[in-house]
Amino acid sequence: MAETKREIERKYASDDSGLPDLTGVGGVAAVLDKGLVELDATYYDTADQRLAAASLTLRRRTGGSDAGWHLKLPVAPGVRDEIRAPLSDTLPQELAALVRSRVREAELVPLVRLRSARDVRHLVDADGTLLAEASVDAVTAERLTAPGGTSQWTEIEIELADGGDPAFLDQVEKRLARAGVRPSASPSKLARALEHTGGLRRPPGTSAEPVTAGDHVLAYLRAQRDALVALDPAVRLGTPDTVHRMRVATRRARATLRTFRTVLDRAATEPLAAELKWLAGELGVDRDQEVLAERLTTALDALPPGLATGPARERLASWARAGGAGAHAHLAGVLDSPRHLALLNTLDALLADPPLRKAAARKPKKALGKAVHKDLAKLTTLVERALALPPGTERDLALHEARKKAKRTRYAAEAATPALGARARGLTAAMKSLTTLLGDHQDSVMARRTLRELAAVAHAAGESAFPYGVLYGREEARAAAAEAELPKRWRKAADRSSG
Repeated sequence: MAETKREIERKYASDDSGLPDLTGVGGVAAVLDKGLVELDATYYDTADQRLAAASLTLRRRTGGSDAGWHLKLPVAPGVRDEIRAPLSDTLPQELAALVRSRVREAELVPLVRLRSARDVRHLVDADGTLLAEASVDAVTAERLTAPGGTSQWTEIEIELADGGDPAFLDQVEKRLARAGVRPSASPSKLARALEHTGGLRRPPGTSAEPVTAGDHVLAYLRAQRDALVALDPAVRLGTPDTVHRMRVATRRARATLRTFRTVLDRAATEPLAAELKWLAGELGVDRDQEVLAERLTTALDALPPGLATGPARERLASWARAGGAGAHAHLAGVLDSPRHLALLNTLDALLADPPLRKAAARKPKKALGKAVHKDLAKLTTLVERALALPPGTERDLALHEARKKAKRTRYAAEAATPALGARARGLTAAMKSLTTLLGDHQDSVMARRTLRELAAVAHAAGESAFPYGVLYGREEARAAAAEAELPKRWRKAADRSSG
């Protein structure tokens, strides 16, 4: 069973002077010598170094107190999540799954072997509480693939204790700087080993400033592809809000393909757009369950004790757990499926060789502005149609369609913002406000449907359905308030979009 540890550390270049005395720095009362540890780690990657290019490391290490398989995922500079699995001869499946979106069908091969003689010190306060672990590592790196080669160096590593204040590391760094110790030029041992034994392969550069309409569209689409791949491990680990963020990236990518049809050939992009729609739907199974459970639980908790009668709370909690667990297991299967991996490959191929149309070479302001305006005109029609309908199922459906179109308009404006500037930013803000209102309305529609189902089950079990009825009435009032607010919100959106 894998476990996750948040690792906050800093690395420094070291010469023969070793570790300076850190007593008195940031509350350090003593520096305890914990002896020498011999570590032997083999790092795995694809032949084209896909993991290293994304600052991920996957290793099998023996020696020390945490021998086993380790996958390190970047969180922020100097911060990584280390996923640990027990030592075994082959890569554990739970770690293989976490890198699948990057590795896909490629083979993971031994890339580098690092042997380290680690001189370990514990920095403790007056009570003996561990503040950080400091080590001096004498490293020997051996490249296991062509062109081969070896390298040796010594480095200092300061790792913050669990739950420690990162500001402590700033104080340690100041002391090291006074002693002439400087931060390492490499973010990790693996990166340094690759640089010194044949080079770290980098993906093709994409930092050039967008010039044409095609440049802007592809830059936005590329950002969504990167988000899909980067979020995959966090979604599998159940990190809060990551399913929602992956779904948004999926919708943004699909909206880009559909809105900017004068830039990207529709005949080439329609199959990919259809697959993105499928993925968004699969992600929605987990996300919609999560949103509904939170909404209904919060609403039930807000009821006066006298209204929350019977086992409604237990039934709702059971429903949320069962649905959430089933949805997450289903989503893990989706992310492992050949269909999902083929989608990612197709998206990569489109970005590498985009099916550009004539308008892609034009200046972005006119070409992108025209596409965004077209989406806005379609949204206007949908909103006006919904407002003309009486309250009820037909209006609910019309408002849901308007919400989807408002999202597409928002994403189009986001993609065009670098080219269009303030006007696109204003439209993005207006569409965000509108979709928030329409989203609350749609959530109310779904909540009422779920409450009817829960009430029916409770009634069949001989339980009181009263709490569900109270919540249903409150959801009706909430939806009515959203509908009453819509004309005002729409006028403000129209004003901002034309400004």
